[in-house]
Amino acid sequence: MVKSNSIMPKSKSIRKHLRPLSKVVWRGRQQSSLHNITRRFSHSKLGGKLLPVTKELGERRVKARFRKIWRKRGKLVSTYLPIWNWGKNYKREDLSGDMMAGMVVAIMLMPQSMAYAMLAGLPPQIGLYTAVLPLIFYAFFGSSRSLGVGPVAIISLMVAHALAPIATPGSVEYIGLALVLAMMSSLVLISAGLLRLGFLTNFIGHPVIAGFTTAAAIIIACSQLKHMLGLSLPPTKNLWELLTVIYANLHNVNPTTLLLSLLGVVIMISRAQFRHRLREMGFSEGISMALPKGMALLLVVISATYAWAFSIDQTAGVAIVGAIPPGFPAIAPPSFDYDVWKQLLPAAVLISVVGLVESLSVAKALATRKRQKVDPNQELIGLGAANFGAAMTGGYPVTGSFSRSVVNFTSGNNTQLSAIITAFLIAVVLIFFTPLLYHIPKATLAVIIIVAVTTLIDFSPLVSAWKYYKPDGLAFFVTFIAVLASGVEVGILLGISLSIGMYLFRSSQPRMPVLGRVGKSENFRSAKRHKTRTYDNLLLIRVDDNLFFANAAYLEDRMLAEIADRPDVKHVVLVMDAVSLIDASALETLENLIDSYRDAGVLIHLASVKGPLMDMLERSHFLMHLSPGEVFMSPHEAVIELTGEVLQPEKAPKTAAKKKRKTKDPASNEKSATAARRTEKTTPTS
Repeated sequence: MVKSNSIMPKSKSIRKHLRPLSKVVWRGRQQSSLHNITRRFSHSKLGGKLLPVTKELGERRVKARFRKIWRKRGKLVSTYLPIWNWGKNYKREDLSGDMMAGMVVAIMLMPQSMAYAMLAGLPPQIGLYTAVLPLIFYAFFGSSRSLGVGPVAIISLMVAHALAPIATPGSVEYIGLALVLAMMSSLVLISAGLLRLGFLTNFIGHPVIAGFTTAAAIIIACSQLKHMLGLSLPPTKNLWELLTVIYANLHNVNPTTLLLSLLGVVIMISRAQFRHRLREMGFSEGISMALPKGMALLLVVISATYAWAFSIDQTAGVAIVGAIPPGFPAIAPPSFDYDVWKQLLPAAVLISVVGLVESLSVAKALATRKRQKVDPNQELIGLGAANFGAAMTGGYPVTGSFSRSVVNFTSGNNTQLSAIITAFLIAVVLIFFTPLLYHIPKATLAVIIIVAVTTLIDFSPLVSAWKYYKPDGLAFFVTFIAVLASGVEVGILLGISLSIGMYLFRSSQPRMPVLGRVGKSENFRSAKRHKTRTYDNLLLIRVDDNLFFANAAYLEDRMLAEIADRPDVKHVVLVMDAVSLIDASALETLENLIDSYRDAGVLIHLASVKGPLMDMLERSHFLMHLSPGEVFMSPHEAVIELTGEVLQPEKAPKTAAKKKRKTKDPASNEKSATAARRTEKTTPTS
């Protein structure tokens, strides 16, 4: 007889009855439904016997069911809402670092956001709008805990190049198009994240991004010269035309604006000396790195106070920011016009790609220092959410900033709570302190932009890439020249195309060296690079890449060339230790080669085939085509089997053994003498 408290065996009928329990909410009054269900299904047939289902057993099974369901839901939430991971484990000691980092980044972001909005051809307040809700949205959905999201120089330049041919910079239509561009970037990024397309960024080489960034930084710096000189210039198409127009208008330079700009440059350049002084005074490394970043805000305060005190906008004709409406614009989606959206789609895709690559490079570098991980697909969703927030609050496309991310990290940031604090402080400025921004000179914002982008001008990747691998150096150079000559869109497209083209070219011609035995060992190396022993009737070829449709023809040509030079070859062994995949096109090519060479009296064999690849080959008819060819575990086994070679181990050289003299230390000699004297005294004489 079965006891009532026995453990019930698993059965299909019990699982069928317990399956509806997932719909029961384990809360409050509905908890009583568990008792009704377990009482209703009190018995189950198993092997022709009735086994009782006790209340305790039913509750245990239902609780296990609920735990499994909540684990799945928790994993789903933590995947798409990373704030759940760090929020539930937030420590009180992390708050001070996040507050410090949030305040320092806010001090740095306020003038930068206004300056970058001006670079994009937008009113300065648009930059402040872009620095609030996007930061909060990224804090919820972004996977990096240190990335500083907001307006950046490169994206601002791309926005200006995309919208300037369509509308007048600063107009209502221009602002509306910036909102559309932000919304389109959001949709592109979120769609790519949900489709798990983050791996596509791996096809854009670092030399391409480095060349694009360097050229774009030069364009940005030159575009701000008109504000530093106090010139009013017409829009230009490229860098050369801009420099020509500036040179032709040098006689119209505003002396007061130029003097104010030079003063700003001196203050911004003195940041390095200020940082050095802080270190000498005993401040920590984080404070010494973070406080000099506030020099931009100090410059804004000084120049705005000077402009207000002397009314230089009226007396000297210095351009200032002007009135900024307090508060936020009404939250509303941008207007939809099919023709406009179609026209802006290529620019939105390029902005999304460049922003993602820039953000990922910074986020991964900072995450490595704290042993954290960054998910490229979740970064797509996080940046898409940030751009959605920008589009809904009157902003323009955003991405991760290198300079602000580093400042955020060095200031003690622990989580994205620092970004929420930054957004809160900027929101306070927008609500209460916008009248103080009226007298900020535009020349000051131009100086902030120029000093910020000069750190992006770096030609060292060109030098190192040219020394190491010349095609990468060529990619840097071509992208750099294309951006300067034809604009950012054409330049980045050409760079990406060149990067993908070089990858396909390298993949279409994999290395296939002929191998030989090294001495009498079991090691086989390239016969051209090492002193090896080859065989007259056997040819070993190592394939150093996956085989697919793009390199199948090259495999055929390479084998034909090698076999044609060796008329005595009867066996060809393809060493596959570097091959993980053979697609259908390459497999068909191999089968045709096997049949053709078999008719010519040459057998093809395989060696060092990986397990997953072998599983794929066994599912096809390839092994039937290969017969009587074989699959060997290693090149050594193939040579032994096909040539009958017997290796004799090398004899170790004989060395004469040196006899070591046994020396006794004085202490041991003294002990031996003492023992001998004692023996003489105790031994009787005969």
